[in-house]
Amino acid sequence: MSCQELPLHRKIRSFIRRQGRLTQAQQYALDNHWQDYGLDPALDYHFADVFGRVAPLCIEIGFGNGEGLANIAAANPDKDYIGIEVHRPGVGHLMMLLHQQGLTNVRIYCHDAIEILEQKIADNSLAAVHLFFPDPWPKKKHHKRRIVQPSFCRLLIAKLSVGGYFHAATDWQDYAQVMLSVLSAETALRNNSPEQNYCPRPAHRPLTKFEQRGLKLGHGVWDLIFSKA
Repeated sequence: MSCQELPLHRKIRSFIRRQGRLTQAQQYALDNHWQDYGLDPALDYHFADVFGRVAPLCIEIGFGNGEGLANIAAANPDKDYIGIEVHRPGVGHLMMLLHQQGLTNVRIYCHDAIEILEQKIADNSLAAVHLFFPDPWPKKKHHKRRIVQPSFCRLLIAKLSVGGYFHAATDWQDYAQVMLSVLSAETALRNNSPEQNYCPRPAHRPLTKFEQRGLKLGHGVWDLIFSKA
């Protein structure tokens, strides 16, 4: 099976499928490495069997071109990662990187992250959930599409293990403020910032090219890290 369109039943999505054009290398990776890295959203998995070991399990939602996830996985070989991305060029690019680097601790869903979390991830099983630079949906009429909502927080609480954490980063201050408010309202989550606001970028989150360009232009970046109590 390859990365394909599957029926989605949520009324409001936090994404639009802007697929773009696949490069030859990305298409080759999808055609030849899906069996190594791809996960079928129609199937149920025991992830210890998928990875061949028991290790902390982390999820990254919306990994873009996958360079950040590949870097994190390479730096943390003792952890297993599931990347979830709806855009096929990014999925193909990550598969290409994983194959080139010989990484075995990453698997990929090409599907809606909320559906995967709801239906395919066991409760109390995740060491971490990463959400780096999600679509900010800046227009007020589109704010309902932002992924960080109270319902999403309740889903995080259900899926994270005790002590597991949610780490979000955004370069939109308004969205950062909203996320801080929504996450802080959950009594089951503890803000890792001593000031109860934003955290410095931790070493485990590599700078992306997009982020580096923004910083050079004077754009701010806000990291939020909340742990399940």
